[in-house]
Formats: sequence, C-alpha cells, structure tokens
Amino acid sequence: MPELPEMETYRRLLQQINGLTITDTHVEREKTINTPPERFAQIVVGNKITLVDRRGKHILFHLENHYVLLLHLMLGGFLYLGTTEDRLERTAQVTLSFGSRILYFHGLRLGYLHLLTTAQIDERLSELGPEPLAPTFTLSHFSSLLSGKRGILKTTLVDQHWLAGIGNCYSDEICFHAGILPTRRIPDLTSEEVAQLFRSLQAVLKEALQFGGYMDTPLYRGDGLTGGFDDRCRVYDRGGEPCPRCKHAIVGDKLSSRKVFYCSHCQN
Repeated sequence: MPELPEMETYRRLLQQINGLTITDTHVEREKTINTPPERFAQIVVGNKITLVDRRGKHILFHLENHYVLLLHLMLGGFLYLGTTEDRLERTAQVTLSFGSRILYFHGLRLGYLHLLTTAQIDERLSELGPEPLAPTFTLSHFSSLLSGKRGILKTTLVDQHWLAGIGNCYSDEICFHAGILPTRRIPDLTSEEVAQLFRSLQAVLKEALQFGGYMDTPLYRGDGLTGGFDDRCRVYDRGGEPCPRCKHAIVGDKLSSRKVFYCSHCQN
C-alpha cells in the first residue's frame, strides 16, 4: 500500500496539472466514487485544479468550485498521467481528462476517489495524527506521543490516528535504521532509543522521498523518479536475505496480521 513517500512523490509530480481545467471524466467502476457518475461529472467537468495537496496517505485535488477530490489508493492502487496513445493496457476505474492529457486512476478495487466539500474534507481527515515530516513535529512532540502508548512499536507506528502516513514498509525500515526491533513494547524503550527512533523516522522518510518511494509504475512516460527507493529497502520484503548490516538472515513474520521484517541479530 502506498505510504507517505509514495503519495508525496505523486503530489510533487502532479503539480503540472495545477491550473488545468478538467474537460471530461469517465467512471468505469461506480463503487470507486461516492456519488452517481452523472452528478460527479456535472460537478467536476469545467473546473480547474487549484491545488494538489497531501494529508497522510491521501491526495487531495482541490477544485475552483471549492469541492475536493479525495484519493486513497489503498492496496494495489496507482496513478498514470498520459494520453490515449500511451495509456497502460489496464482498466482505469476513473479518468480525469485535461484536453489530450488524461489522469488514470488504476487498481482502485479497494481504494476510492470521493467528491467532498471542504467542510466534509475537514471532518474526514480530522482524526489523522500529525505529519511526521512537518517542521512542527519535533523530538519533544514524538516523545510526548509515545509516552501515552503501551502497545507494540510497529503497531503504533502504522496507526494513522497516532501518526499519519507510515505503513508496513516504512515502519520496518525505520526500526531497522534505528537498530530497534519492531516487536518491542513501547514502555520498554529508553529515552535514547526514542531519540534514535525519531532520527531514523526523519532519515528514512526523507531518503524515500529523495528516491521517489517504492511504487513500481512511473507516473508518466519519462518519469525517472517514481519507484527509486524500492531497491534501497533494507529489510521490507527481504525475508531470508542477508541483513545489509550484519549479514544474518532477515526474519519475515506476521505481527497482528501484518507482515513484519527485521534482523534478530542487530536489532535489539
């Protein structure tokens, strides 16, 4: 499932559609949207994109009529920006056309593209935790959030109500970078370990952003950024491979029905 670095990469690359007018739309799968396709088209078509924003794992397409398209890709979703000539040989659940350019929403069997008012958006996103890369998110803030938790580290890191944007992949990568097992209980962490976790969280997410996250499909033809972090993952989906730090085999396991990957030798 795309996480903060993947969605932020999309946000940055999609700045090229800011100011463009939606000239047409097509809905192949009605369950992907939250309103009848005819009304969806009536509200969306003819409006400019005024802002492409992100909150947690969501992308927000702000329209000039003050509606917002809220995208959550969930598992298997991805975007492609192209034309009818270079489109992918896959069904898109929704498309937004900007003249000859088309934004294809693929793989939204679990994901959605909901049309909401600004008030509805505020309500929908109100329960999300803070953004981990926001300038206001400090070690003090992070420590304060952790101080009230009693559970397992990985389970807490992926809780979107606690902190927005981190999922299975980056929770494991952060814990590996910090040298701390994702299975540790939070009350057992020392203040030094908490500080290291914060530094690792910042370092891993910033590196993932620098290399375009781990999505394996480019956003558009010639996109050389998207997916560059996939080969840089140290432990996620690397079960049985040698640890890049100590060469012991990486453990692949399940934790509360989630995949978890770590090195039992050099993470404590």
